[in-house]
Amino acid sequence: MESLAGHFLIASPTLMDPNFFHSVVLIVQHDENGAMGVILNRPLTTTVEEVCQQVLEHDCHLEGFLHMGGPVTGPLMAVHTADEAAQTEVLKDVHFTTEKDRLERLMVMDEVTARFFVNYSGWTAGQLDAEIEEGSWLTLAATREQIFSSTDDLWTRLNKTATLGKWISPDRIPDDPTVN
Repeated sequence: MESLAGHFLIASPTLMDPNFFHSVVLIVQHDENGAMGVILNRPLTTTVEEVCQQVLEHDCHLEGFLHMGGPVTGPLMAVHTADEAAQTEVLKDVHFTTEKDRLERLMVMDEVTARFFVNYSGWTAGQLDAEIEEGSWLTLAATREQIFSSTDDLWTRLNKTATLGKWISPDRIPDDPTVN
């Protein structure tokens, strides 16, 4: 089994589960025990600043909306670029944190890129692999730029990227596309 940590799960257009319809999940952990990730394109109406004021009882330097990470109840968590608040490395220069003291530190940093989540997406051992095999998910290696890009059309953009080579065989592309 190859770990999908640091990859996107892109919901197949045929996946109708309302928890994951047109969702993009960043996998932060995947091993023989199961997988865990957060949905990147489910922003809520609550801002990070509002959460910061409630939790820390003072202002923070981060803007943006809190995101619904998935259907499984969980703590406040973040995907971010701050080495000093890192708990788990997802990919180079992208970290995942759930520890309260690290989240508090992250919320008051000036120069950091972060997304905050409530809840998460989880799969038991073998469950995610089976869902991928049945065609519920497309996978794509994640990049820092894509993780922190606009979520408005994230599913559409990544779906196109992930399926580009699946439907058109490179053997059928002529050397000179003008003869097409």
